[in-house]
Amino acid sequence: MQLEESRTDGARSQKSVTRVGMVMETIRGRIAARSLTPGAKLPSVRALAASLHVSTSTVVEAYERLVAEGAISSRPGSGFYVAGQAAPFSPAQVGPRLDRAIDPFWVSRQSLDVAADDLKPGCGWLPPSWLPQDGLRKALRGLSRADASVLADYGSPLGLVALRQLIARRLCDHTVDVSPDRIMLTDSGTQAIDLVCRLLLAPGDTVLVDDPCYFNFHALLRAHRVKILGAPYGAGGPDVDAFAQILAAHRPKLYITNSGIHNPTGAILSPVVAHRVLKLAEQFDLTIVEDDIFADFERIAAPRLSAFDGLDRVVQIGSFSKTLSASIRCGFIATRREWLEDLVDLKIATSFAGASLNAELVHAVLRDGGYRKHLDTLRARLARAMAEATCGLKAIGIEPLLQPQAGMFLWCRLPDDEDAAHVARRALEQGMVLAPGNVFSVSQTAGNMMRFNVSQMTDPRVFAGLEAAMRR
Repeated sequence: MQLEESRTDGARSQKSVTRVGMVMETIRGRIAARSLTPGAKLPSVRALAASLHVSTSTVVEAYERLVAEGAISSRPGSGFYVAGQAAPFSPAQVGPRLDRAIDPFWVSRQSLDVAADDLKPGCGWLPPSWLPQDGLRKALRGLSRADASVLADYGSPLGLVALRQLIARRLCDHTVDVSPDRIMLTDSGTQAIDLVCRLLLAPGDTVLVDDPCYFNFHALLRAHRVKILGAPYGAGGPDVDAFAQILAAHRPKLYITNSGIHNPTGAILSPVVAHRVLKLAEQFDLTIVEDDIFADFERIAAPRLSAFDGLDRVVQIGSFSKTLSASIRCGFIATRREWLEDLVDLKIATSFAGASLNAELVHAVLRDGGYRKHLDTLRARLARAMAEATCGLKAIGIEPLLQPQAGMFLWCRLPDDEDAAHVARRALEQGMVLAPGNVFSVSQTAGNMMRFNVSQMTDPRVFAGLEAAMRR
């Protein structure tokens, strides 16, 4: 009996939602058709309810929702009115700008601006269908029943203790020994790097990055008004001789790099190179920021600078956007204890307390056994996509420089010294976003290189579009 009542209540609720939506669409249609012009008074609640054969409560709910979205306004004691004139819609305002300069922002802006069904082999994230949507929904349902303080209050400056404890255990799996009180949660991996830069850099300082490296490192460092230098990066890590020469000649204060799986090359750091880099860092008083956001893609953990160093000269940062959800902004910094207080002050100054609800959600998903199963499935799926994408690219003359052990990126050379920027522009005209090599290169020496995201290449149109863009 109780189950039947529940079903009946659910049906009534669904029907009510449908009627509210119908009323809203009716009003939107009249506004779009100009039968209701800006400033015009809407029918009274009773009049509209009678004309549409719905309850007055349905119309009230529809009007309140339209007020919330800005389509209409409420004037107490007078009624509801169509909102002021909106700016005319222009299709040119949506979709990517083809004339934008190809710089460190180019791939991000194009990837974020295109429609959901456009092709994005140049973007840096997984398709939504590859992420643990069932686990996220389960966690959201659980979080909806949380205490009011969880749903509405500020979090502590360091962040949710339970999540920091879980992160500490996960770092231990990569032989990074750190206690939860040396970890601070942030709103993203990007914010984590930004806070470290705010702490350690001043305008005019020199910062070393890999060449090639993740293009948003360039963009973020430009915002800090520092000088950016690049050290060539190969299959086993940075070129140590070039690295040493740069340190001796320019004395950079910071070195920002990926560990585990390198972006964009997919390379794995060699233990020998790691030890030499750390010795040079000690010799030249260099601090290293190790961005480890791809850790969960690995089947076998690669060497970490932070593991060899014990988080003395190395700061490790991470986030959950790649394997969990890009919509849930949550990252972390693991660092030496004496820097943590200043980082907390910077976090309070720039974002006050952080997104505590996001941290609760991440913790709920990570502690669930389904997340490990998701990772096993994801790694297998990426391995298949890597093999298929490699074959598809080779068939049209595009060669990966190396075959990564894990992850989602292939760093490739285009045939016949084709200009990757020109290919990317031609592909964008067809609705496909690519990642040309020089957006990753400080020295601008990757003009015929391209980074591909294999998870975004399962659509056969990708290879047909690539071939067409190269032939034009």
